[in-house]
Amino acid sequence: MENTSLKNHAAVCLLTVGLGAAVGLVLWLFLQVVSLGTSLIWTILPAHLGGKWITIPLCVLGGILAGLVHRRFGDYPESLDTVMGKVKRDRHYDYRPMPVILVCALLPLIFGASVGPEAGLTGIIAGLCYWVGDNVNFARQNAALYTEIGEAVTLGQIFHMPLFGILAVEEEPDAEGNTAVLPKAGKLVLYALSAAACFLVIAGLNALFHTSIEGFPSFSEVTIAPIDYLLVLLYIPVGLLLYYGFTAAEFFTEFAAVRWPVVWREGICGLLISLVGLSVPMVLFSGEEQMGELMLDFGRYTPWLLIGICLLKLVMTAFCLNFGMKGGHFFPLIFACVCMGFALAMLVFPNPAEHVVFAAGVVTSATLGAQLKKPLAVSVLMLLCFPARLLFWIFLAAAAGGRLAQLIDDKRKAMEPKGAH
Repeated sequence: MENTSLKNHAAVCLLTVGLGAAVGLVLWLFLQVVSLGTSLIWTILPAHLGGKWITIPLCVLGGILAGLVHRRFGDYPESLDTVMGKVKRDRHYDYRPMPVILVCALLPLIFGASVGPEAGLTGIIAGLCYWVGDNVNFARQNAALYTEIGEAVTLGQIFHMPLFGILAVEEEPDAEGNTAVLPKAGKLVLYALSAAACFLVIAGLNALFHTSIEGFPSFSEVTIAPIDYLLVLLYIPVGLLLYYGFTAAEFFTEFAAVRWPVVWREGICGLLISLVGLSVPMVLFSGEEQMGELMLDFGRYTPWLLIGICLLKLVMTAFCLNFGMKGGHFFPLIFACVCMGFALAMLVFPNPAEHVVFAAGVVTSATLGAQLKKPLAVSVLMLLCFPARLLFWIFLAAAAGGRLAQLIDDKRKAMEPKGAH
């Protein structure tokens, strides 16, 4: 009996390691295709076909192509919240449209939409895990567990912050009556094995093909002065306002989007992406490279220009999400909030260099805290960019932003007429 139990545990561990390796391979291939496609559209073709203006018809064609795929096969990729909600609630994720999800996840990233890769990748990994569960007898009984681990590994690797992956998945509310197949300690062991396998596969492929997977740049140091503590009372409300600004942008762009046929609206989205790319290129893509540029030389921007970039980034992200060029919103939101934090520090201090990191960290944490309502996961995610010395203030801002947003939302719902939707 003990031998059977040991064999079962060993098989679970081996399958988990294999899952992590598969996740690493999928992530690496996906991001390499994005890198090559982006270089083709934004560098190689403009250099050989008459300059940067060629990106206008290219992006319009990209939008139309995405629209045709959506009209024929459905609205993919689904958001990160939708994917994780289905996994938790339904204990299943439909993997049949996997090729469609893959194409729909790649097109916005290649053509410069202001979105991140996490939404598409989590859908792909969830589908892959449930395909294994449905087709491998041994894996069937633990398919939901493997999917949660796969999702956590994917998020941890995308954000270069393994602990964020498991926290983001674990803080997601479970369906009533569903309990974990393994105790949390056992799940953490399996997650560690899977994450290690994923990391080793990606590291090996990068070494073999001389590639790299870049994440968000990070601030190495932060100086905190007594005046910064006082300014938390400014930074947290501003972060909350950015959250509601993004929510308002989502509402209005969704309201506008439903009035256009799907192919038209995604062609319009491609056109806007190209025009913004020609005039304000910092607003395109997910924001990793642009944030690196900002960190290296923020002094060449005025605070009002950074505020404008922040607000335009929020609007463009909402526009892309609702006009069909869909993806994740974490990276764009982080970049937009960092711009706002830098701008506030530049407006308040005559010599802002020692204050911008603290301001950016608190503003960003308040916004993501209000959006996610998961202060612990937000705090771990923020360590992607900000020094550990800021952890207390990051958690405080995330918790305050989430609590204030919850209070405001509850009060608004209480004021709505009964029966209103």
